[in-house]
Amino acid sequence: MQFDLRQCLRMASAVVLVALFIVPTGAFAQSHVVSPADLQKATVASSQVRQHNLDSVQHLLSTPTAEKAMKSAKMDPQQVQTAISTLDDKDLAQLAARADKAQADFSAGNLNERDLILIILAIAVIILIIVAVR
Repeated sequence: MQFDLRQCLRMASAVVLVALFIVPTGAFAQSHVVSPADLQKATVASSQVRQHNLDSVQHLLSTPTAEKAMKSAKMDPQQVQTAISTLDDKDLAQLAARADKAQADFSAGNLNERDLILIILAIAVIILIIVAVR
């Protein structure tokens, strides 16, 4: 019997391939950096923040004072309300912060109704500009 190098290499290759298919692939899998549960929590938190921001802006712009101000400025309040939901998260967060501050200042007596109307009109104009630019 003579030693055949090719035959030996074939057998070694076959053994390696069989071993690869027999060993479960989960043994080689790396653990994820972020777990699916953490991703879901982050998604839920993000959507809750967005909903809070939507509610803040819509609450300010749905007041009778705001609707009256927009109508006097020849803006359609319904168009502005519809445009709010198309804003991205960053723009919506900025407008919500302004809306919350304006409501807090008005409630505290730091703003009069004229100032509040100007802030409402500015927010409505910003919303329409952002939507129009897209």
